[in-house]
Amino acid sequence: MTTPGQHDLPLGRLESWMRDHIEGFRGPLAAEQFEGGQSNPTYKLLSGAGSYVLRRKPLGQLLPSAHAVDREYRVMRALFSTAVPVPAAYALCEDDAVIGSAFYVMELLDGRIFWDPRLPGLAPVERRAMFQSMNAVIAALHSVDYVAVGLGEFGRPGNYIARQVARWGRQYQASQTEKQPAMDRLIEWLPRHLPPEGEPRIVHGDYRIDNLIYHPTEPRVIGVLDWELSTIGDPLADFAYHVMAFRVTPELFRGLAGVDFKALGIPTEAEYVAAYCARTGRDRTPDWEFYMVYSLFRMAAIAQGIAKRAIDGTAASRDAHELGRVARPFGEQAWALARSLGA
Repeated sequence: MTTPGQHDLPLGRLESWMRDHIEGFRGPLAAEQFEGGQSNPTYKLLSGAGSYVLRRKPLGQLLPSAHAVDREYRVMRALFSTAVPVPAAYALCEDDAVIGSAFYVMELLDGRIFWDPRLPGLAPVERRAMFQSMNAVIAALHSVDYVAVGLGEFGRPGNYIARQVARWGRQYQASQTEKQPAMDRLIEWLPRHLPPEGEPRIVHGDYRIDNLIYHPTEPRVIGVLDWELSTIGDPLADFAYHVMAFRVTPELFRGLAGVDFKALGIPTEAEYVAAYCARTGRDRTPDWEFYMVYSLFRMAAIAQGIAKRAIDGTAASRDAHELGRVARPFGEQAWALARSLGA
């Protein structure tokens, strides 16, 4: 959903840049900002040549390594010819002088975005098909040969979980606004319980239903968005972060915990994990509960970053304050699960 007439883009400079860098572009250029989203401000561009999408880094002081629009652009370009559906990425600009921050321009896909994984208003048979498509796409992503598609230098294979735990611990501490004992304990607990890692793959980093575009009428994914956290890493960590929705209540944050799966036509967590394993050739998911602790911890750190940006005035969405408040309950849920594992 866009806000007509609401944007902060210098259209004159942007139009000139697009004319020089995007084949077939022609003005005049207009823009509307998409609502929602906490990371990189996103805009619908309307021009004489059709519509585009622009993603930019937020303005202001940012956390180290955050808002990596250049990584989004690179991974989408690499995946465009694979079985993973992504929008066409047309051009990247890393010159802040054009619009004030780095950005890229990509294809506008015509489809549906769902923010509630319960998919209200749809028939059970359609819900099940949509979950199966979502499952098939992440399995396809984790089956891509990242070297063959030109992403051999996209990340550092090995010790992914250890580096991620350290990274999100630092991000949390850099954006801390109040004391959260559960997070402090998790920062100590997680490095002591790291599982052995499997073969590295491309990981999306934030694979959720609201980062997917579904076909306008069919129950299938036609585009995966928001690749800024993508890298080369442990696919099971990526999948667990996605499956975390099954452990979180709808009241806390777009979750599925406690719903009537049979009535809704949505697979249970066990069924969903089994489908992924079948598609990727796994016969089991070792250390699954550790991955869930890590996923909840990571979400808490992300939410804390949103809370800090809301305070600083650099958040990309008006509901950032509300989302920032979930940092504490996510951390506490993660620590409770860790304790149940013998912390």
